[in-house]
Amino acid sequence: MRGRTTCSAAALVALCSFGFASPVAAQADEQVEQNDRGTDDGEQADSSDDVIVVTARRREESLQDTPIAISAFSSEMLQDRQIQQTQDLERITPSLQFKPAGQLSGNSSSSVVFIRGVGQVDPTAAVDPGVGIYLDEVYLGRAVGGAIDFGDIEGVEVLRGPQGTLFGRNTIGGAILVRTRQPEIGVFGGRGRFRVGEDNLYEGFGALNIPVGETVAARVSGGFRKRDGYVIRAFDGLDLGNEDSYSLNGALKWEPSSDFDLYVRGDYNRRDENGAPFTFAGINEQAPVAAIVSVAAGCPGATIPFAPLTPGDPRFGAPNVPLIDDPRCANDFQARGDFVNGGTADVLSESEVWGIAATGNINLTDVVSMKVISAYRETDSRGIRDADNTPFLLITTDVGAQSAQFSQEVQMQLDWTGVSAILGGYYFNEVTHERATVPLSFPPSPPVIGSILAGGPASRDLQVSRLETDSLAVFGEVSVEPVSGVEVTGGLRYTTDRKTFQGTVFNLFPANQPDPDPLPSLAIPEGGPLFIFDRPFTDTFSALTGSANVQYRFSDAVSAYLSYARSFKSGGVNTRYNAPPAGFVPLPFDEETVTSYEVGVKTNFAGVRVNLAAFQAQYDDIQLIFRQGVVPLLFNAGEARIRGLEGELSYRSPWGLIVDAGAGYLDDEIQTITPVPGATATVAPGDDLPFTPDLQANFGIAYEFDIGGGTTLTSRIDGSYTSKITFITGSVPVIEEDGYFTGNASLSLDLNDRFEVTAGVINVLDERYLIQGNASLGTLGYAERIFARPRNWYVQVSAEF
Repeated sequence: MRGRTTCSAAALVALCSFGFASPVAAQADEQVEQNDRGTDDGEQADSSDDVIVVTARRREESLQDTPIAISAFSSEMLQDRQIQQTQDLERITPSLQFKPAGQLSGNSSSSVVFIRGVGQVDPTAAVDPGVGIYLDEVYLGRAVGGAIDFGDIEGVEVLRGPQGTLFGRNTIGGAILVRTRQPEIGVFGGRGRFRVGEDNLYEGFGALNIPVGETVAARVSGGFRKRDGYVIRAFDGLDLGNEDSYSLNGALKWEPSSDFDLYVRGDYNRRDENGAPFTFAGINEQAPVAAIVSVAAGCPGATIPFAPLTPGDPRFGAPNVPLIDDPRCANDFQARGDFVNGGTADVLSESEVWGIAATGNINLTDVVSMKVISAYRETDSRGIRDADNTPFLLITTDVGAQSAQFSQEVQMQLDWTGVSAILGGYYFNEVTHERATVPLSFPPSPPVIGSILAGGPASRDLQVSRLETDSLAVFGEVSVEPVSGVEVTGGLRYTTDRKTFQGTVFNLFPANQPDPDPLPSLAIPEGGPLFIFDRPFTDTFSALTGSANVQYRFSDAVSAYLSYARSFKSGGVNTRYNAPPAGFVPLPFDEETVTSYEVGVKTNFAGVRVNLAAFQAQYDDIQLIFRQGVVPLLFNAGEARIRGLEGELSYRSPWGLIVDAGAGYLDDEIQTITPVPGATATVAPGDDLPFTPDLQANFGIAYEFDIGGGTTLTSRIDGSYTSKITFITGSVPVIEEDGYFTGNASLSLDLNDRFEVTAGVINVLDERYLIQGNASLGTLGYAERIFARPRNWYVQVSAEF
C-alpha cells in the first residue's frame, strides 16, 4: 500500500473556495486593446478591457464571442503557472488528461490524451488518437510527436468536445492547438532563461528575433533539459524517468504587403532517456506465466499444468505461486517500493521528431481571403520496457517506429457584413514502419516450457509492420447574424480515410536468435511461420460529420450558446498477435463516433471572466481493448453516455491580485458491452471509462508587490485536484489513483520587465500520486505503475531585450 501526503486543511479550503469555477480561460493568446478588432498583436491593455483572441473557428475572434468551450493560455501565463510542456496542461484545464508513457510503448514521450472521457489508451501506429494535437495548425499524427516542450510559443488553446467540422478526423474528444511565436518584422530582440534545481536539473532556452530588410524577419530558438531520474533500478542503479532532451526551431516571415504574407517554420526535438519510471504494482499468483517462471526458478510449492511436466511431479498442478518471501517466487513480495524498480531487462526511451511547414495568407478582396498550409514531418521513436518490473521474464516489450507524414490544407474565408464563412480541403498521408519484439515466457508448448525449466531461453513475438493512411476531406462552415445579437452557425465535413496494413507477424523460438534476414513471407497455410498472410490489407472509412450552434449576445458582457457536434475516429486493423487469428487475416475494428450537445454562458464584468458549459455526449462503437491470451486487441464493443459541467474564471485586479480557477465535473456511464467470441472483455457496464475522473479542479493565486524603481515582487501558489482515476479499461485497484491534490509555490523578482529571478517548489506538499498504470493480470499476471516526481525545487533566471 503506498503512502500518501494528506492535503492540509488550508489547501483544501482554498481549493473548495473556488468551487465550480473552471480553469481559467487563459489570459490570452494575444491580448490587444479593445479597438476595432485589429490592434497590433501583443499590445497590452487594461485587464478590464483586454480581449483574448482565439482561433478555434479557424479565424481570429474574441474568446468571449466564440460559442465553444475553450481554455486559452498565453505563454506568460503558462510560465507563471509552471506549465512547461503539453502534459502539464491537465493541471490547469478542466476535463483534460494528458499522460506520458502510453501503455505498451515504454516511451516517456508517447502521449495518452483524453478530453471529456474520450481519447485512446493505445499509442501504437495502428490506432488513431481521439484528441488532435496541432502545431501551428498542422495536425501531429503520432502520439510521440504530441509531447511538446513550451519554449518559444505564443499560446495554447484547448478545445473541448468534438471538433470534426473544422479540424476533421481524430478530434472526437477535442483538440489542442499550440501556436509558436512568429518573427516580428523590423524588430531585433531576444529572450532567454536558465534554470537549475533538484535532481541535478539543468535547463536552458533562448530565442532571437532578427529583422532581414523591411519585409522579412527571422526567428531562431533552442532549448535543452537535463535531469536525473527519480526511480532507481536495484539491479544496476540506472535512474528511470530522467530527462535528456534538446530542441531547435527556426522561422522566416515575409510580408511584402498587407495583402500577403508567408510564414515558414522548422522544428527539431530529440530525447535520449533511460526509460519510463514504471515500478512494480502487483502480480496475480495464479496467472500461468507468473507460475511458469516461478517453477523454473525453483520457487518452493509453485505449480504449472504444462508438459513436459506430468501428474505426480510436485511441480505439476494448477498455475499457482505461493505467497512466500522467496526471491525465486514471482509474487507480491517482489515489490521494492514506489521509487525502486526491480527489473533486470534492457530499458530505453528515445525519440527524434522534426518537421517543416509553410503557411501563406492572401487577401483576394476586402472580404475574401485564402490560406494555404503545407507540412511535412518525421518521427522516429523507440521504447523498451520491462513490464513486470521483476528479475523474471514475464514479458518485455521493445517497440520502435518511423513515421513520415505530409499534409496539405487550403482554406477560403469570407468575412462580410453579417456573414462569416470558411470553405476548405484537406489531404493527409502518413506511412509508418513499426517493429515490435516481445520476449515472454509463453506460449506453454512443450519445447518452450522445457527450455525455460532447463534455464534456457523462452520465445519472442516479432511483428514488423507497414501502415499507411490516406485521408481526404472537404469542409465548410457558415455563420450569419439574422438579427442583432444573434449568430447562427452550421458546418459540414466529409472525410474519407483509406488505411493499408501489411505485416510480418510470427513467433521466434528460442528467443535469443536474431531476426531472420530476409524475413519470412509465407503464412502457416502456405508452409511458413507467419500468423497472417504477408500481403496488403486495405479498408476505407468515410463519414459526413457536422456541427451547429446558436449564440445570443445579451450585452457586450454576457453571451450564451447552444451547440451540436458530431465527429468520428476511423477504424483500422489489429497488428499484434501471439497466435494465428481466424483465417490468417488481421482482425479489423470499425470507426467510433461521438455526438455532443452543449449549452454555455460567457460573462465578463469588471475584469472578472466567468465561462460555464454543460454538455451531454453519446459515445458509440467505442474501440475497446479485449484480450486473446496475452495479446490486447481492439474491437468496437461498447456504448457510453458522458455528461459534464465545466467552468473557468479569471480575475486581474488593478492593485496586483491575480486569480485563476477552474473545475470540470464528469459523469460517465458505460451502457453496453458487446461480447466478442474468443476474446475476454477488460471492461463491463458500470465500470469507469479510463482517464475520466469525476472531478478536476485547479486554482492559481498571485499577488504583485510594487517595490519601486521599476521592480516588482510576485508571490504565487497554484493547486490542482483530481478525483479517482483509472488508467486502463476495467477495474484493477492496484493501478488506480484514488484522488490527489498537488500544489506549487513560487516567488519572482522582476526588474524593469527585462530581468527576472524566480525560485519555486513543485509538488510543494510532496503528494504521492499515480500518473500512469497498466496491467495484464489474467495470463501474464503483471501490473505496473508510475508515480509522479516527488517534491523538488528550482531557481530560474530570465532576461529579455
